[in-house]
Amino acid sequence: MTTVAPTTAAPAAAASTQNTATQQLSGNFDTFLTLLTTQLQNQDPMNPMDSNQFTQELVEFSGVEQQIDTNSNLQTLISLQQGNAGTQAVSYLGKSVTVTNGSAALTDGTADWSYALGATSSSTALSVTNSAGQVVYTTAGETASGQHDFEWNGEDNNGNQLPDGVYNLTVTATASDGSSVSSAVASKGVVDEVNMTGSAPYLMIGSMAVPLSQVSAVDN
Repeated sequence: MTTVAPTTAAPAAAASTQNTATQQLSGNFDTFLTLLTTQLQNQDPMNPMDSNQFTQELVEFSGVEQQIDTNSNLQTLISLQQGNAGTQAVSYLGKSVTVTNGSAALTDGTADWSYALGATSSSTALSVTNSAGQVVYTTAGETASGQHDFEWNGEDNNGNQLPDGVYNLTVTATASDGSSVSSAVASKGVVDEVNMTGSAPYLMIGSMAVPLSQVSAVDN
């Protein structure tokens, strides 16, 4: 199994922020302990610290300690969850999954989608856009209600072969009275890699990175 570079620096930044916050809290804890110890060592024996004030400071001392323990426990839980998610992601390797984000990977000049119409339409337009959001191909779609398959050969409307990559399908269906017909788009692909370089694993279908939350079905 191979991995690819992270798709975003946000997870790493979040982890760095967590570590910094914990270090600052621990530093405050140590500073508080030093100040309290110095205060006790240098108090006037004839006028010792008021017991109520001393109790309050001990309570604050305990609160800081509990916050550090809580942060440590939370980080442990997060690590366990990330490990479980990674194990789950690896189980998808070699399997065909259905993705519901409208995107599909164009691989070796082929990309496959399925789309469903909530009712019969008078016209249906299919539009394929590239990763920059530019429309690269348009065609007419099916008008009957229900599910339909759409296979694209990766060529634009001028017959030029486009490079492999991630493309998005948009379905625009209109009823005879001019109202919009609801639609849903999905794609299928085989998971050939798992990207585990970030805080959450991504399934790789060609060059397309898919979070586990966007997988709606798995076929053996």
